[in-house]
Amino acid sequence: MRSPTVDLQQSTILKYAKELRLPMLGGQFARLAEEAARQGQSHMSYLEALLEAELEERERNAIARRIVEAHFPKVKTLEEFEFEKASQVPAPLIRNLAGGGYLDRAEPVVLLGETGTGKTHLAIGLAVAACQRRKRVRYTTAAALVNDLMEAKDKSELNRITRRWTRYELIVIDEMGYVAIPESAAELLFQVIAGRAEKAAVIVTTNLPFSEWTTMFPNARLCKAMLDRLTDQAHIIETGNESYRFRRTLEKRKCAGK
Repeated sequence: MRSPTVDLQQSTILKYAKELRLPMLGGQFARLAEEAARQGQSHMSYLEALLEAELEERERNAIARRIVEAHFPKVKTLEEFEFEKASQVPAPLIRNLAGGGYLDRAEPVVLLGETGTGKTHLAIGLAVAACQRRKRVRYTTAAALVNDLMEAKDKSELNRITRRWTRYELIVIDEMGYVAIPESAAELLFQVIAGRAEKAAVIVTTNLPFSEWTTMFPNARLCKAMLDRLTDQAHIIETGNESYRFRRTLEKRKCAGK
């Protein structure tokens, strides 16, 4: 049975932890103290374990916030990607990129392949890895980004919105090429991409080979400038033509039918 003195001490520690905004310390100090006593640890070891738990919790919370702020349609990790079923995808290169060097060097990543070949999963997986490195990340589709910029222009807020898109340490522009982009909108998109060139990384997914980008950006000069910004020092990864997603669906149906 605990003494009134111990209860008072624990209440006081909880109060201090709350005022100092140390929630993990407040929640774990008693348990860790008992564990330290059983193991005969020193006061210094106990304090080290307590502060380590607080730091780990803050790290987890910071990463969770980065992931929420990125606005992913669904959180996908590289660990979940079945590389063995997508032989066209260069797994060593993807895992190397997950280390984050391209972020520090502000190098673009272009994932190019047919629908269903894993482009979005890989892009989000790399972006989640960036969040785990505490980078500020934002996901969008090309259509959504263009709409955001056009609305900002109509409201005379274009400069503010463009600056916002250039401040992220990584942006993912998904589904580039799925819809044609009017020239006025393409110019706004180019401003964002050009504003990030050699300053911050961008990941783009597209189902169009570069030779067909004029179907998306009819203005040949603008198309050339866009490709120049996106491919300079870029990691261009071809994910193939065979739908990994479709093949996976067929395999699941086959297994369900057994």
